Amino acid sequence: MGALEYVVRLLNGRTKRKRKQMQTVELKVRMDCEGCERKVRNSVSSMKGVRTVDVSRKEHKVTVTGYVDRNKVLKRVKATGKRAEFWPYVPYNLVYYPYAAQTYEKKAPAGYVRNVDYSFPNPNRTDEKYTALFSDDNPNACSVM
Repeated sequence: MGALEYVVRLLNGRTKRKRKQMQTVELKVRMDCEGCERKVRNSVSSMKGVRTVDVSRKEHKVTVTGYVDRNKVLKRVKATGKRAEFWPYVPYNLVYYPYAAQTYEKKAPAGYVRNVDYSFPNPNRTDEKYTALFSDDNPNACSVM
């Protein structure tokens, strides 16, 4: 940066700032009534950089879109006195291996399952792999039977 650019920025009062990325933050917030919904909506919509706030009381879901930090949104919602966490569910059809342990729960909305990190099959597991159960050399020898 040259001296002239430095002086121009100094006179304009502009400094280099990292601009936040446009993102969507989804939270699970326990809301029972319209007052709870209004309290959460007002607390989040007053934040700088928020473009839209969508509250679904039936699913206990708050979706915030804008140039915001996801941790600050969570902190702001928790400041209202509500229990909040990042949205732990994904649509059922997007899960590669939905039959993993702890994937299903009764509290999940219809069509959603819990987003579990280990829901993908582990290729390095110690039990015998399905491809090794059958032999191409001897098709009559099966280790399953």
